[in-house]
Amino acid sequence: MSFDHYQYTVAERFLRYVQIDTQSDPFSESSPSTEKQKNLGKLLADELKRIGLADAALDDYGYVYATLPANTTKEDVPVICFCSHIDTSPDCSGANVKPVVHKNYDGGNIQLPDDPDQILNPENHPELANQRGNDLITASGTTLLGADNKAGLAEIMDAANFMLTHPEIKHGKIRILFTPDEEIGRGVAHVNMKKLGAQFGYTMDGETAGSFENENFCADKVRIEMHGISTHTGMAKDKMINALKIAASLIDRLPKDRLSPETTENKEGFLHPLYFTGSVEKVNLEFLVRDFTEDGLKLHEDFLQQLLDETMKDFPHAKAQFTIEKQYRNMYNILSQYPQVSEYALDAIGRAGLTPSVRPIRGGTDGAMLTFMGLPCPNIFAGEHAFHSKQEWVSVQDMQLAVKVIVNLCQIWEEQTAV
Repeated sequence: MSFDHYQYTVAERFLRYVQIDTQSDPFSESSPSTEKQKNLGKLLADELKRIGLADAALDDYGYVYATLPANTTKEDVPVICFCSHIDTSPDCSGANVKPVVHKNYDGGNIQLPDDPDQILNPENHPELANQRGNDLITASGTTLLGADNKAGLAEIMDAANFMLTHPEIKHGKIRILFTPDEEIGRGVAHVNMKKLGAQFGYTMDGETAGSFENENFCADKVRIEMHGISTHTGMAKDKMINALKIAASLIDRLPKDRLSPETTENKEGFLHPLYFTGSVEKVNLEFLVRDFTEDGLKLHEDFLQQLLDETMKDFPHAKAQFTIEKQYRNMYNILSQYPQVSEYALDAIGRAGLTPSVRPIRGGTDGAMLTFMGLPCPNIFAGEHAFHSKQEWVSVQDMQLAVKVIVNLCQIWEEQTAV
């Protein structure tokens, strides 16, 4: 198999996809959380049909399903799914994205044209050191780029295009799944697993070329509702209890040098206050709780409950409710039972000329949730960097390598199946 004369479409697709605003909304109750995600979903379904995937379709929830039919004579090749998400993060504007291509990167600083204060430099982005001579894509400085996860979308699309135009590459049945709302934790909320019909899967939603992730945080959300007493400020003495001050007191009790995203790394967990809304009478707090083990998760939650109890002693007439919402768990607990899923991915990365790098995800993906829904689904690099920020960037050459990895994987699953 050779890509030497193949005209990649991954960069051209990516540049089009990022210009479509698909930001999700954590405060929306609808599915998808924003209708505009369907604009890209419809385009993707139409493109899949045009390249030959006749059953490609966008459903009412904003999911795109499609099938690349098997072209092997082997009957027992497992059905493999490749998945990426359509939405971009609510953390940074995704409207009116203007992608900029920086050809033949020289290793120096990159100043973004629409905001001269936005400068990518190798000191803050060490992965740039590996990109000299490559073509980099950024946004213009006022929005995120959308490489998370439109790089994955473009890579899956181009891999499907390659296999359709290169029938000598033997593979089993391949299912494609594009999801909405991954960035707000609802990416698989309405996946029809029976309709998907895959046995194993891979999300294309990782960072550095060569990286592979088969474990992730265990995750819970804690909601704390605090009730004070509101009264006229002119007659408030010994009557008013300000819920805002109660919430501030709790947050001030959090450790300053540990147990937060900004003070932890590798497999260290954290408590992260994410939302703070309310008034004198009532405040709602939302915390993200993360750890790589469920025991660690419980320790953090017990500690937060302890801090809340201590806080409420200072406000004896106020009330508070503490609610834990389960989000997702470490996919390694399941993936370790199917070692071939990871082994084949590492082989595919190696065949693309890369040295595989296995690392944990300090976060979660659709794949983590799909794994616990019966579809073992680790995460493969897509070339994304500086997620959720105005300095987000991706390398064209890294996206092309991801296309190769997808094709390699399809071929390896076919090769490893007995006649």
